[in-house]
Amino acid sequence: MMDSLRDAYGDTLVELGNEGANLVVFDADLAGSTRTSKFAKAFPERFFNMGAAEQGMVAAAAGASTTGVVPFVSTFAMFATGRAYEFVRQAVGVGHQNVKIVATHAGLTVGEDGGTHQCLEDLALMRMIPGMTVISPADALETRQAIRAAYAHHGPVYVRLTRDKFPRIHSEDYRFQIGKAVVMRPSTGKDVLLVGCGLGTSICLDAADLLAAEGIEATVLHSPTIKPFDRETLLDLARTHKAVVTCEEHQSHGGLGGVVAEILSEAHPMPLRRVGVQDQFGQSGKPEKLLEAYGITPQAVAAAAKGAL
Repeated sequence: MMDSLRDAYGDTLVELGNEGANLVVFDADLAGSTRTSKFAKAFPERFFNMGAAEQGMVAAAAGASTTGVVPFVSTFAMFATGRAYEFVRQAVGVGHQNVKIVATHAGLTVGEDGGTHQCLEDLALMRMIPGMTVISPADALETRQAIRAAYAHHGPVYVRLTRDKFPRIHSEDYRFQIGKAVVMRPSTGKDVLLVGCGLGTSICLDAADLLAAEGIEATVLHSPTIKPFDRETLLDLARTHKAVVTCEEHQSHGGLGGVVAEILSEAHPMPLRRVGVQDQFGQSGKPEKLLEAYGITPQAVAAAAKGAL
């Protein structure tokens, strides 16, 4: 089953709006695309369309947070983390304001909009801001829980969402926790550890099936929180495996792959391969064709695992 992460976001905003009068939403003239339009319809007095002025939107949200409200700020990832970066750093980060930035249309799966709109650097940019919590959900169920967790968490949060629908990988009894990774597929062997976030986890699960068909046992670790990263779980599993492969719909450096490389190089050096975009911009095309062209597929993860082993 394929579900929309941004629809899950819009629906959860409405639920939270009914539960708490302190939630307000800011959007930069993209409410229909980000799905904050659902909140705007339900609570017009708590919704602010700031127009195509992302920097001002972030500054206004930071100011609003000092009054006790909890602002959610939404636009495309390219604008939220690119155009508005200085304001996110200065107005939200430096003052550690309680602002939640939920950006949609991240990654190659933006598709036909092309390289100018396919943000592949956002995880790296946001995790470099001191005190910023960074989350990349894998499906709609996890998105709903992540938005609730962001609302309950005091401090700045960045949540990365997408345009395209993603496969459902979690069961209804799944419980998201900020800073916690979860084993999605344990293995009886100790060959390779596959680590994913966002769409990368679905790809890792499919890659594990390909590897199993060749007699290679793979454990799949889903790490929805890029920061603070679940260092302990990663290291516990890494110490019992021969190699690690990461997969993300992002540049292979700076995001998930960067975090894992940093941790392993300091605490447990071992063979590591990072599957992601290799220092390139995206281009226009169908999402599935772009993922194939840039090597973010189950086959690429399986090949990386065999290479590392």
